[in-house]
Amino acid sequence: MHSPSTQNWLNTQSNSSGLIVKRTLRIDIPVDQYPSLPLQYNFVGRLLGPRGNSLKRVEATTECRVLIRGRGSIKDPVKEEMMRGKPGYEHLNEPLHVIVEAELPVEIIDARLLQAREILEDLLRPMDESQDFYKKQQLRELAMLNGTLREEDSQMSGSVSPFHNSLGMKRAKTRV
Repeated sequence: MHSPSTQNWLNTQSNSSGLIVKRTLRIDIPVDQYPSLPLQYNFVGRLLGPRGNSLKRVEATTECRVLIRGRGSIKDPVKEEMMRGKPGYEHLNEPLHVIVEAELPVEIIDARLLQAREILEDLLRPMDESQDFYKKQQLRELAMLNGTLREEDSQMSGSVSPFHNSLGMKRAKTRV
């Protein structure tokens, strides 16, 4: 018996030419476009979501690997400063951005990368907290994970995330 993602992979592969390609795209995080927002908008937190689950859902839905890179991608600024300039951390000298990697059959890779781009660009559009239904869902999920969800909060039941799935997801893998 295969997991749903394995079945999807097998079905996709059986309809393909068998040619697997690897592609990468970069999406800049618009930190400089929103300087007037109070206390710098938390783009990284919005992308990651509770315990990284929002980002894992994007990866599971699109079968792409999503990496947050650049200045501000490491939570601890002291550690980020220590790592700057070291091998593997060259990205810390660049503006904050997202790298999306996919290693998929040639017939579907562009569609999956486009899907990932659309989801991520939507998440990177700041909005007023009172109208941010996505953030409310993330906070609800965090309360569920922490066991602090109150019954009156549970009226917003069900997942409304743009990439529906449950908790406890694994990240997408790409070959190195």
